[in-house]
Amino acid sequence: MGIAASEFEDAYEDTERADGAILMVPIRELGPRDPICVRVGTPLRDATTAMNDAHVGCVLVTEGDRLVGILTERDILKKVAGHLDLDSPVERTMTHNPETVVMDDSIAHVLNKMHTGGYRHIPVLDGQGRPVGIVSMRNVVKFIVSLFPTVVLNEPPEPGLSARELHGG
Repeated sequence: MGIAASEFEDAYEDTERADGAILMVPIRELGPRDPICVRVGTPLRDATTAMNDAHVGCVLVTEGDRLVGILTERDILKKVAGHLDLDSPVERTMTHNPETVVMDDSIAHVLNKMHTGGYRHIPVLDGQGRPVGIVSMRNVVKFIVSLFPTVVLNEPPEPGLSARELHGG
């Protein structure tokens, strides 16, 4: 059983629309959240408290108004677990000189950086190199879902089961 011509055309149009959006839409359309920043020398304890209080997975580390690093949950798990010293300064644990993007970069550009670097968060800088936002994988997934709302949001809670099996009818 094949796909009816109209279904194929609809799928093609969806793909074209998604490709165009990912290639052309700038990061600013993702609505990157404001960054949570800590200064060089901040104790790891205070940086992790800031992350927990803001319910975020990373903080940016700045010296003056310049980005010098990013501290992520993954950094903490990889570098601190087993050697826990929450009084050590963040620069001992952070990722130095992280990859960054600017608001006018395309979503495809940030996806490429996330994929090739294995990142879940990328700082967004202004024209003077100051942090103005964070793009997270969650932002990108939310955008992609917005391109296919009917397909994604109408997915049954247990794929593979029919509506009759789900409702007992």
